[in-house]
Amino acid sequence: MYPDTQLFIAGSWRPARGGRTLPVINPATEEVIGTVAHAGKDDLDEALEAAAKGFETWKKVAAFDRSKLMRKAADILRSRADTVARLMTLEQGKPLAEAKMETLAAADIIDWFAEEARRAYGRVVPARGEGIYQLVVKEPVGPVAAFTPWNFPINQVVRKLSAAVATGCSIIVKAPEETPASPAELIRAFADAGLPPGVANLVYGVPAEISEYLIPHPVIRKVTFTGSTPVGKHLAALAGQHMKRVTMELGGHAPAIVFDDADVELAAKTLAAAKFRNAGQVCVSPTRFLVQEGLYEPFVQKFTAAAKAVKVGDGLAEGTQMGPLAHDRRVPWIEGLVADARQRGAELHVGGERIGNKGYFYQPTVLTGVSKEARMMNEEPFGPVAMIAPFKDLDEVVTEANRLPFGLAAYAFTRSAKTANAVAAKVETGMMTINHLGLALPEVPFGGVKDSGYGSEGGSEAIEAYLNTKFVTQAGL
Repeated sequence: MYPDTQLFIAGSWRPARGGRTLPVINPATEEVIGTVAHAGKDDLDEALEAAAKGFETWKKVAAFDRSKLMRKAADILRSRADTVARLMTLEQGKPLAEAKMETLAAADIIDWFAEEARRAYGRVVPARGEGIYQLVVKEPVGPVAAFTPWNFPINQVVRKLSAAVATGCSIIVKAPEETPASPAELIRAFADAGLPPGVANLVYGVPAEISEYLIPHPVIRKVTFTGSTPVGKHLAALAGQHMKRVTMELGGHAPAIVFDDADVELAAKTLAAAKFRNAGQVCVSPTRFLVQEGLYEPFVQKFTAAAKAVKVGDGLAEGTQMGPLAHDRRVPWIEGLVADARQRGAELHVGGERIGNKGYFYQPTVLTGVSKEARMMNEEPFGPVAMIAPFKDLDEVVTEANRLPFGLAAYAFTRSAKTANAVAAKVETGMMTINHLGLALPEVPFGGVKDSGYGSEGGSEAIEAYLNTKFVTQAGL
């Protein structure tokens, strides 16, 4: 039912040279369901050598042919979506429907980057003299080291992998040990589509050990990371010491702003769906719910009712809307945040407790009156916890929205075009969605500002970080 996941290096699936493995645990049952190979230094050296050779091969392949291979990989992934989704639910916990949606969305992302591969245009710059040509050309940056988290095991890999393959780069993916099988199936789709050996390599192991070995290595030319802000800052500093190109998609603490003139039913329903998706383990999850005084009470009532209605259970069970937290470290973290908030005077409307004593289940939780000094108002909760607070006017809510150093995503609900334009302009964020959930589509930018990182992993902007710009000027003799 669940495979033992191996490394993929130089076109071959194999165990670690040292034979080491790590257990994989089903978060719904706390049972060990398989193992994942633990890469050592010898494995990383082989992956680096493979990536260097793979780059020399792949950068010579025409963009048109790279695009065709990627479209084939997308079709293969779609054909295996049911199998891959089940693996993801077993290892990560999210409901099966969400896992399948993530798998199918990954195929769409591959298709998008396949088309971008054929559109990495340069340009001709008009010259000042006769017989002179001035050309701007785009070239692949080189082998990439990619580090991805467990909350979206395929989605977080596919953007980095697809951008690298589309532009002619090779890549070493350090995927999450907690959720290894589903990203392995993504890599398998590319391999089965005919990707040459060494272009895509997959390793697992101790994150700090692997990052601190790969990032400074002279083979690696670009680093891309999705994860927490503290780790991202460390890796960016390490890459900076060696002048490596970096993309960082880091933590968030998204404000969700509901104005007096909003459709309160729509706002509560939409934001509850966004909050409890993947048990709140989403970097763009709405976290601070800021509601104008006129709608505050009805919003609290409707949002709390929506939270109570969420069916929590095993992701493989029919009707489950929210699965367990992904691993054993998440439950005590959320418990600590909720306890701290309540000690500081927060009122609990629903939830606030672990469910049962088997599996990492936690109740959808709604709090009001949370002090700004509370940890959860300053640290990313990354769980099924919502904090709702009232505000008086635009200036007050913008001040609160911008109070934290994060700036990944923000949400707003209003019927006023003037208010929508004002809040979009004044909130410091990389992404803003108003009156609907419109983030993370393949064709739109995805990234943050301030401590939430830099660079984009979506839209036409995404491939720029995988390309070097070269200027060539030539005069006729």
